[in-house]
Amino acid sequence: MNIALLSMAMSQANVGQQVSLSVMKQAKETSEQQGEDILKLMDSAQPLAKHPHAGQTMDVKY
Repeated sequence: MNIALLSMAMSQANVGQQVSLSVMKQAKETSEQQGEDILKLMDSAQPLAKHPHAGQTMDVKY
């Protein structure tokens, strides 16, 4: 087997791995940032009802 070709193939495989890891790292960071943004949005949201406990119980007369 040609050593030069083997060396080039290994180098290309290494570069491919590095690119793949870099893309996964970016995806992870993006997901984490989106999760943090969603939590901030949920914390800042106002309740829809003026009375948050209204409608949780129902009075029934027989």
